[in-house]
Amino acid sequence: MLEKIAKYGIGLKPPSYHEIRVRFFSKEVKNVVTMLEEFTEEWKKIGCTIMSDGWSDRKRRSICNFLVNSPKGSVFLSSIDTSEISKTADKVLEMLDVIVEKVGEENVVKVVTDNAANYEVAGEKLMEKRTKLLWTPCAVHCIDLMLEDFDKKIKVIVLPSLRLGR
Repeated sequence: MLEKIAKYGIGLKPPSYHEIRVRFFSKEVKNVVTMLEEFTEEWKKIGCTIMSDGWSDRKRRSICNFLVNSPKGSVFLSSIDTSEISKTADKVLEMLDVIVEKVGEENVVKVVTDNAANYEVAGEKLMEKRTKLLWTPCAVHCIDLMLEDFDKKIKVIVLPSLRLGR
């Protein structure tokens, strides 16, 4: 961007606050809406996976993000501040169910969450309610938990360096 500005020279008139806020922003919103329409058309044709990811920000607020994945790519769908919510299995089920409804049950093949007990129960209940979709725990989360267990339970033994060939 800076190279383009430098090539233009001193006479470059930057866009106004209004142009950025109204014209450019509106144009970008239209681009995103068009892109999302392309994604949703693919979901209707071949299905998609809803992914749930919980984390805490620097202010210790608990956030739950929902994404939709298909061969076309992943799309961020929504985020919920769950700091004030007790994440019981029923509440997690409620959140997941709203997202499935938003995406369209007929489009959802699978729902992936972490494998905490409340998410597992919610996943089982979701499959009972919506019989054509599958819930699975996130493989990466499972591996992360296994590695944490290794770190806690396995002692690291450092061997002195071996001199080979002498």
